[in-house]
Amino acid sequence: MSEAEDRELRAVQAALAAEHAAVYGYGVVGGRIGDDLRAEARTAYDAHRSRRDALAREVRDLGGRPVAAAAGYALPFQVPDAAAAVRLAAELEDRVAAVYADLVRAGDGGRRALAAGALREAAVRAVRWRGESVAFPGLAERAGQASPSAAPTA
Repeated sequence: MSEAEDRELRAVQAALAAEHAAVYGYGVVGGRIGDDLRAEARTAYDAHRSRRDALAREVRDLGGRPVAAAAGYALPFQVPDAAAAVRLAAELEDRVAAVYADLVRAGDGGRRALAAGALREAAVRAVRWRGESVAFPGLAERAGQASPSAAPTA
């Protein structure tokens, strides 16, 4: 495997790990979110499950073994109520966007296009949850991080 192929496989694995974490995180969101936002949370949950499954196939196509989901994930803060659930949903989307930004950089051709689409979708969901946008989704989250390909925790 070439260095470029190895870098791409690592980026796909990191995106898969991020999607595992997002699926877990949205399970928490769904348990705390208000009825008015439950359908939006379910749509996001389903989108992340779909991306997760597609990424597992991508890893296998690249000759790798898909990284497994953890039994649980450390949340970035306590989620006692609906307001915190909305903040968690925005944070999950920011973290997923950051990992897809890495995949855009590491991928090529169709995989790069798919990663760019996933980055866009995560950024749009983050805006919906947060109510405001950031200038460069997926990049602002990288400020101050030592390892841009590290998988996020939910």
